[in-house]
Amino acid sequence: MTDKFKNTYRIKSARLAGYDYRNEGLYFVTICTKNKFHYFGEIENSNLLLNEIGLIAHRYWAEIPQHFNHVSLDEFVIMPDHMHGIICIDEKREIERSSIETYNYTSQQTPQNQHFQNLSAPAKSLSTIIRAFKSAVTIDARKINPNFEWQSRFHDRIIRDVQSFDTIRNYIINNPANWGKEK
Repeated sequence: MTDKFKNTYRIKSARLAGYDYRNEGLYFVTICTKNKFHYFGEIENSNLLLNEIGLIAHRYWAEIPQHFNHVSLDEFVIMPDHMHGIICIDEKREIERSSIETYNYTSQQTPQNQHFQNLSAPAKSLSTIIRAFKSAVTIDARKINPNFEWQSRFHDRIIRDVQSFDTIRNYIINNPANWGKEK
């Protein structure tokens, strides 16, 4: 018998069972647009050409550490129909930043980040970070294209060692050059 919720089939979670995604660590994240539609731009001759929505996604991803004190970012890339990024969750970073700076989000709000700001929840999990990012991008992207949608989930991988980190980092860096070769 298949589990149902509200008379709809449940989809088994893609998250690692029993793992707390608030834990400090490095996470490789992939987020796709619905039906892999090219909302973010195009690749021409291995060069990434972001359109207006792609630039919004790029800006909001880069802005994540401003809204989540315990997060820093490593490599990331916005592709035509998806994005990849490495997120570092580090509680010590939050303590250091809060002792150096006072964060008054109201005074920092600008039209570019107010959507993100309103959606940054106190929870510190990877899912909360991705949900806030996706929501902020969606609000501005739908002003340009009302049909903009994300795939409902995201893929993550916990980076456990330096070799995996280097492999993933190189994959992200080389993703535009490899566009179309992996189908």
